[in-house]
Amino acid sequence: MKTRSPRLQDLGEDEVVRELANGLPVDRSVVAGAGDDCAVLEYGRTGYYQLFKTDCLVMGVHYAPDTPPKLVGRKALARAISDIAAMGGWPTQAVVTVVLSPSFTLQYVKDLYAGLSGVAREFGVSVVGGETSRPAANHSGKTAMISVSLLGLVEKGRCILRSGGREGDQIFVTGLLGGSLNGKHLSFQPRVWEGRWLSDHFQPTAMMDLSDGLAQDLPRLAKQSGVGFQLVYSRVPKAMGCEMKAALCDGEDYELLFTVSNDRAEALHALWTKNFPSLPLTNVGWLCSQEESMAAEFDELKGWDHFEVSTTTGR
Repeated sequence: MKTRSPRLQDLGEDEVVRELANGLPVDRSVVAGAGDDCAVLEYGRTGYYQLFKTDCLVMGVHYAPDTPPKLVGRKALARAISDIAAMGGWPTQAVVTVVLSPSFTLQYVKDLYAGLSGVAREFGVSVVGGETSRPAANHSGKTAMISVSLLGLVEKGRCILRSGGREGDQIFVTGLLGGSLNGKHLSFQPRVWEGRWLSDHFQPTAMMDLSDGLAQDLPRLAKQSGVGFQLVYSRVPKAMGCEMKAALCDGEDYELLFTVSNDRAEALHALWTKNFPSLPLTNVGWLCSQEESMAAEFDELKGWDHFEVSTTTGR
């Protein structure tokens, strides 16, 4: 009897990604492949790695159909820039693919690209090409998808992966968490300068951006580092009007989640306040052994999962 293949909704996004990434061909130029915020590649420029990221926005999943197109375009590129920031690097060149129903107006597409171009100029990104397409002819209703592939650079001594965390390291998050669907998911600021400053002054042992919620992303970071974690719930910095569950699970915060060695944590707080006085920095816990970990508590506190059956719009 033929075994029935499991459905994606039964596996969850992380397991699907693990299945797809298993056995992918890579050569010696790949320093870090699937499983981190960006791929890290050897590069012809001495002393640097190249960063490579792709991301997409889907109407009805990542934004509502009535979202202004300038904000859609901005978010499409800013999401990828946020992943470059999480590696301690800076973005350089992008290509953009758009899939649009033919009933969209030219002005809609021009506004989408105006929003994308604005954030590109802000961070020095050159948009160097892409592709356009349409959904199947029998698809009913308007639909849209925007995909961005982004390159970046980082010095070899300043590249930060998810996998470097060690027992005893302190866990930090920037900004306030939760309530992203109230507007932050369209207007967030990628933490490029903050990531660069951290990599230069404190060299975090592990780092990633918070896109799927602290409840989803902290266990990912700990697992990649081969350790456990302890989170102090009372320290989690909540956005105004948010309950704890929203701060942990809403996602789309696009803040930095990172770890530093215990002996550098106090100095980090003091210098951070001087350099980034308007952006909170919070120590929310520490890394520990897997045996001492709170990971089991987080099994029910799920953040965003693309393959979970849900009607939520605006990721």
